[in-house]
Amino acid sequence: MQAPLQQLQHPLLQKHELTLWVKREDLLHPHISGNKWRKLKYNLQEAKALGKETIATFGGAYSNHIAATAAAGAEFGFKTIGIIRGEAHLPLNPTLQFATEQGMELHYISRELYRHKNEPDFLAELTDKLNQPYLVPEGGTNQLAVKGCTEILDDIDVDYDVICCASGTGGTIAGLIAGLAGEKQVLGFPALKGGDFLKDEIAQLVYSYSGENYKNWQLITEYHFGGYARVKPELLEFMHRFQEQHHIPLEPVYTGKMFFGLFDLISKGYFSKGFRIIAIHTGGLQGNAGFKERLGIEL
Repeated sequence: MQAPLQQLQHPLLQKHELTLWVKREDLLHPHISGNKWRKLKYNLQEAKALGKETIATFGGAYSNHIAATAAAGAEFGFKTIGIIRGEAHLPLNPTLQFATEQGMELHYISRELYRHKNEPDFLAELTDKLNQPYLVPEGGTNQLAVKGCTEILDDIDVDYDVICCASGTGGTIAGLIAGLAGEKQVLGFPALKGGDFLKDEIAQLVYSYSGENYKNWQLITEYHFGGYARVKPELLEFMHRFQEQHHIPLEPVYTGKMFFGLFDLISKGYFSKGFRIIAIHTGGLQGNAGFKERLGIEL
């Protein structure tokens, strides 16, 4: 499947003599969209090759990854288990309701236990308890996910100077960096406060995949709006204007922040005149229903 490029027209782009395309990864699949499709692709193939019938993974109650994994399991014939951070709440929120409708079994663990999700002893005990499923990390990020995310670049048929994406666990940007192999520039916009911590994790993901330490990338960390899943009025106002102008839906956790940051950088003259920019729309639109439910925010 391909994700089309959509060129944007905007006075700021004309003023600074820039060209901007959005790669609409959100259109890859109705429910397994964006970077989640890319991250799950080779994990699903590996699970099948290993003869696994069940896929288990981790996430918060509003996780895009949980929703996408549930949908992928339903579509490709896997049982799925979601290991959910925190307490169970009824009625289920829109994300978990969707996941259960796709056949996912939900297991809740305390926030304290959840912190051990990457520790070998904890994972060994958990997989025994769950009858040895194929485990996918939180956010879907592992070496197979990096491999999948390198393929975001495959169907880009225009020349460009810089490519941008939102960053959560770092797998998507790691795939872009590895796939470009030192060419062009890559900008990541972390959704979490204090996103500098991702630098080492991204570098390790890239090195583990490619054996290289590329220097053609950086993180832009000042557009987190207070932290993961936090929103502020100026972000929502920007999103509404963007959607009206370009007819591209956004969500406030990842893509809204990235596009806000990108346009702010453009307004400040960050990019050289003539630069050609690609921004990756990483999907995640399912989360908007949860924001509407929790905060009464219309997105």
